Amino acid sequence: MGRITSFADLMGMIKDKASQGKAALVSSHTKSKTVSFHLSVLRATTHDPSTPPGNRHLAVLLSAGTGSRATAASAVESIMERLHTTRDACVALKSLIIIHHIVKHGRFILQDQLSVFPASGGRNYLKLSGFRDEKSPLMWELSSWVRWYALYLEHLLSTSRIMGFFISSTSSTIHKEEYEEMVSSLTNSDLLREIDALVGLLEEACKIPDLPFSGGKSLADKITHLVGEDYVSSINELYTRLNEFKERSNTLSFGDMIELVCALKRLESCKERLSEICHGNWKRGWIDGFWGLVLEVKGIIGNLEDNYGQIEKSIVGFGTREKRYESARFTDRLIIGYGDAVRFSSGRFSSVDRFNFPVSGGRL
Repeated sequence: MGRITSFADLMGMIKDKASQGKAALVSSHTKSKTVSFHLSVLRATTHDPSTPPGNRHLAVLLSAGTGSRATAASAVESIMERLHTTRDACVALKSLIIIHHIVKHGRFILQDQLSVFPASGGRNYLKLSGFRDEKSPLMWELSSWVRWYALYLEHLLSTSRIMGFFISSTSSTIHKEEYEEMVSSLTNSDLLREIDALVGLLEEACKIPDLPFSGGKSLADKITHLVGEDYVSSINELYTRLNEFKERSNTLSFGDMIELVCALKRLESCKERLSEICHGNWKRGWIDGFWGLVLEVKGIIGNLEDNYGQIEKSIVGFGTREKRYESARFTDRLIIGYGDAVRFSSGRFSSVDRFNFPVSGGRL
């Protein structure tokens, strides 16, 4: 526990001790997995703004993915109950960090329970758009982080549903050949849909609040690091899809070109802010190579038509594509089978020096 600087800190510490003591007492009289997960959630989501959830408690919660579906559901229910009942910004942020860890490191059975919770869902299923903690200036600052982080995670879950796997997940790995075949089998419409979702996720990442002045830096740093990893995974996915469009450039319709240019312009508007978020944490040359591809694809599209200005004018009227972040519960998209797919076979993958980054993700 960090240094007590106010009456609110003292009350938070008392609440943590009381709730953990009660849960530990119940746990000692029962072997219920639900009680065990509840205790781990309480220990991982203290009121202390100086410490993010501990690795030991995160490991216990992630272990729910090795059991039955009922076990996984019990763990997710404990996390969501903690998130939805607290009025403390630190507790809410730590609960959201746990959710982010499940997306990144949880096994599929655990991720799947998270992606469908609650079953009746809808927009803002994390229900934190109106979150306010007015106990102190720090809690007020961290409240803006809670509201943004909850919305970001909703975008992450929705984008993962569109993509067909959890972005930046380490739970499973797709073989490179299988992955490249899958991407080459997608229609232009599906590729544009996925690019639109990925760009939308990066746009939401750019809205990350400034670091709080009153404290809580360790929580903000933890969240920023997790979002930075998502950024790397997202541009890895975008790289593959933009390279695919580069190979298909001569087959693109005028409408496809407009949508692609719209997405690229939105993407470029994120570049500066994303570089601030990820400064010093990632290989600069690696990321610069991606932005070079963005410029290259824009240039190819521009060279296809003498009336490139007509595309630019069309973009003004076209606007950005409608966001499809309905929730993580919308119906799965129709996946085109390899037998029915429109293939764009060529030697492009043998000649392209794709980023040396593992293609991973738990399949939805």
